[in-house]
Amino acid sequence: MSPLYVRPYVKVHKNDDRDAEAIAEAATRPTMSFVAIKSEEQLDLQALHRARERAGDREDAPDQSGPGLSDGARIRVGAGRHVFQKELMSFAAEGSPDLSHRILLMLSDMAMELATINGRVDAIHAEIKALARMDTDMQRLMEIPGVGPTIASALVAAVGTGSSFAKGRDLAAWLGLVPRQITTGSKAKLVGISKHGNRYLRKLFIHGARTVLHLVRDRTSPITRWVDSLKERAHVNVAAVAMANKMAGFPGQC
Repeated sequence: MSPLYVRPYVKVHKNDDRDAEAIAEAATRPTMSFVAIKSEEQLDLQALHRARERAGDREDAPDQSGPGLSDGARIRVGAGRHVFQKELMSFAAEGSPDLSHRILLMLSDMAMELATINGRVDAIHAEIKALARMDTDMQRLMEIPGVGPTIASALVAAVGTGSSFAKGRDLAAWLGLVPRQITTGSKAKLVGISKHGNRYLRKLFIHGARTVLHLVRDRTSPITRWVDSLKERAHVNVAAVAMANKMAGFPGQC
């Protein structure tokens, strides 16, 4: 059980005896939600995705510090990760008469660091794709538009077969992709998405939804027609979140 669900049953001040009593009391509630126990394969997949996320964070670090360094050296570098990395490799390999030896050494070190990180990220992606090809559950998930090996493997690592969710909308709610509801005086008001649950998975689903919005060429399928009509009425970011909600909660409609 989540500690948040047990806390209301703790009487007065916290101690071990009262914690045990609260856990026993909470476990008897008919509407209590329980955390599913992960298998060893799920834990391995989860560790792989954590390594992917850490590598991505390290990949962003030179991209964030590099423009400041280039501005200080009075050189113009294009915006965007891939453009910056390409120009950085060029400066490190060919040099520039406008740059001092010290700046060139720093750019060369940064280029070597990026090359190492990129190699690690590519190896993780290759391993994820290989695992997805061998798993039938992931293969079925990848039939959903916008869902690739990364999303499919991350979802299997997080929820397994999904048996802990009564319906698809519960999964979307767990991911924080449904609107928060503020109810007072029997009047309900829907506001922005809750952003509860697994932040990493929610981010992957929204990125996958953006591919459906912008990169899918066939715009005649029901799901693309639906999202195209939504884009005409709402901001593109709202449409992306709505698409991610449908991917997670109503995959049969995709």
